Amino acid sequence: MHYVLIPFAWLLRMLYHLFNNYGVALILFSLITKLILMPFTAKSKKSMMKTSRLGPKLKELEAKCGDDKMKYQQEMQALYKKEGVSPMSGCLWSLLPLVLLMALYYVIRQPMTYLMQLSADQITQIQDYMTSSGLVELATSGRGSYYTEIVLAQAVYDNMDAIKSIVPDIASRAIDFHFLGVDLSQIPTWRWMFDGPYTLVGFGLFIIPVVSAVSQFASMQISQKLNGSVATNDKGEKDQDAAAAAAQSMKTMMYVMPLFSLWIGFSMPAAMCIYWIAQAVFNTALDGVLTVHYKKVYDQEDEIKRERAAEEAAIEAEKEARRAERRAMMPEGANPNTSRRKIKKQQKLAEADTPEGKFTEEERAEYHRQQEEKEKAKGGLSGDPNRPYSRGRAYDPNRYQNAGDLPEAPAEPEPETPEDPTDPE
Repeated sequence: MHYVLIPFAWLLRMLYHLFNNYGVALILFSLITKLILMPFTAKSKKSMMKTSRLGPKLKELEAKCGDDKMKYQQEMQALYKKEGVSPMSGCLWSLLPLVLLMALYYVIRQPMTYLMQLSADQITQIQDYMTSSGLVELATSGRGSYYTEIVLAQAVYDNMDAIKSIVPDIASRAIDFHFLGVDLSQIPTWRWMFDGPYTLVGFGLFIIPVVSAVSQFASMQISQKLNGSVATNDKGEKDQDAAAAAAQSMKTMMYVMPLFSLWIGFSMPAAMCIYWIAQAVFNTALDGVLTVHYKKVYDQEDEIKRERAAEEAAIEAEKEARRAERRAMMPEGANPNTSRRKIKKQQKLAEADTPEGKFTEEERAEYHRQQEEKEKAKGGLSGDPNRPYSRGRAYDPNRYQNAGDLPEAPAEPEPETPEDPTDPE
């Protein structure tokens, strides 16, 4: 872990010596890390926006599957696979700032080791000198014992002349943790509301964690609205209901993260809150830039969807016009099994029977006469007037009658016995 923290400590130390302000160094450190992580942030943003765009389809799946949760989960996973969306990818990339936060926590908690680059023997000598001289009181147990180096580092800056005997070049290594009058090495406490001290500096130390939590909530709220602005249906139209459903699904995280930030603020040195606030501000700005970029891409996709939907609507309107025309030609109801040839024939008859038809009166009368002669020549469907609906030569009129209803068959005569010539009779 020591070697992992070296580049973080080097960057923060360089920024502090460049601007000679610990708070500014933390803010710039946050900005640089945000720029380094921009590709991952863009990947996370794209995944989250694509997931938001699937909101209308997920709503349709939920209505389709009803109470069958298993089927809904299967359909949802199939949809994610088809669209190339991984809902967890957006969350995974968003966890990278937390990894950096942990690394920065170790650097801030041990400034004498990582920022001032003092050896363990030098830190021990400074601690013994400070405690024996009464210049500082260190906690031996509890939460304060974890931040011994921070307390010593600020005490070293306030008493550099006394420490020169231990570390001759301490002036070039010492760090002042004050920012806007607030000592960022101290840990804020909510008991300030009851115990004080009621000073401007005390109020500033107390309000920093509150500002950190509020900034986190505002950042997530803005991000959620920006993601919901690209939620569209298959026709490329905005779907406010789907955007509201997506926001509802992220409602828990929207409150958990600010509370987590508030807990960090009252559990760790105030320097962590400065970094957390800067992260929220830079994240909101970067989120807006990425939203504008990807929204242009998705607007082009929505335009293609709208054009495709318009074409499909025109085709459907044309089909409906044809169906209406057929219904008008057959007022009693169109048969779906009617062939096109028969429909054309009926249309021709309809045109012939109308005053505005193509036939004259003589032609119309001659046409109907020919049709009647054709029907008479057929003599029924099968050619037999008594059996108009029969098919084939093996027609049996008694095929479906009961056995008792059938006429009795005539009795067969008994066979005659041949005469015997030897019989005396």
